[in-house]
Amino acid sequence: MADLKLTNVAKSYGDVDVLRNIDLDIASGEFIVFVGPSGCGKSTLLRMIAGLERITGGTLDIGGQRMNDIPPSQRGIAMVFQSYALYPHMTVRDNMAFALKIAGQSKEQIREATDRAGKMLQLTPYLDRLPKALSGGQRQRVAIGRAIVRDPQVYLFDEPLSNLDAALRVATRIEIAQLKASMPDRTMIYVTHDQTEAMTLADRIVVLAGGGIAQVGAPLELYERPMTEFVAQFIGSPAMNLLPGRVSATGDLTTVTLDGGGVAHVAIPTRAGDEGIRVNVGIRPEDMRETEGEALFEGKVDLTEALGEVTLLYFGTQGQQVPVIAKLPGIHPGLSGRSVRLTADPGAMHLFHEGRSLLYRDGVALPPYAPRAAAAPDHAGGAFSQA
Repeated sequence: MADLKLTNVAKSYGDVDVLRNIDLDIASGEFIVFVGPSGCGKSTLLRMIAGLERITGGTLDIGGQRMNDIPPSQRGIAMVFQSYALYPHMTVRDNMAFALKIAGQSKEQIREATDRAGKMLQLTPYLDRLPKALSGGQRQRVAIGRAIVRDPQVYLFDEPLSNLDAALRVATRIEIAQLKASMPDRTMIYVTHDQTEAMTLADRIVVLAGGGIAQVGAPLELYERPMTEFVAQFIGSPAMNLLPGRVSATGDLTTVTLDGGGVAHVAIPTRAGDEGIRVNVGIRPEDMRETEGEALFEGKVDLTEALGEVTLLYFGTQGQQVPVIAKLPGIHPGLSGRSVRLTADPGAMHLFHEGRSLLYRDGVALPPYAPRAAAAPDHAGGAFSQA
């Protein structure tokens, strides 16, 4: 078993606190992804788990054993770094076998392990090649194979795809997902700045910010139930729109009069006494749609980006108003410079007061998360929909 438990873990360099109060339980077999802005400490936390950075405070347990002072080689982990770090004069097989040779395993054991890793990673035809004869994606697979042959209980990945081009990232991401499916009892912890990797690979995402954990949850739970404005805008691309306003009517359906003149009806309950409080209404660009009726936002389109399957509309880029982005399905030509009215379903909007979602006020326990069903297509179309 490879359960991990971090209890009040901290890291500091002299008087500079990098991480503090990190409490996290990782179950055996989970795929955990650390995400966060640059400098938030996600790679540092991974290196502390690996034993490459000293833990300043708190404890790390792996499989029930305290690991703070255990050398990296004795922790039952293997790490895949951002750079491939392959020996250029060694073949693919020898690169993967190097750690096993150092450990004194027999030639038969080494060949069996490298053959198995080569087959899993589709590297069998390349086992006798040098790294210079491989593509970037193949080299990264060799680096992963070097970890697989050790048969660790815990795999650590530190932004392993960041050096690859877009097409190779997609292909290698799929291979990592398939690798995890083939080893369901192995624990994997993965650091990335790429939201697509986090959303598609993770069982749970750990969002780091400000030296601590901002939120932990399943990918879609973080997407649909962000606890804070930071998490709401960090998860999802383009980022969630935040429209300021005041609560004008309370109840199970909250009405917010927006500073920009629109009205939002949000399916988040408020109570008597909340009238007049300042809030931000959160709306994801993909949840906005055109309307000829009551609008929560109306503005002139400054810029459009036609991507084929969707069209991005940008408002307020000149600084006269709160910047807003809408993502409309399909092709919408000729909207630049025109006024567009937008709305969203009440259940798709969020409500934040002083940076925190009102869903989580007073520590109220939410019912178990269930993904929100996709809205039925609006065949009537909006004001500018194609015929």
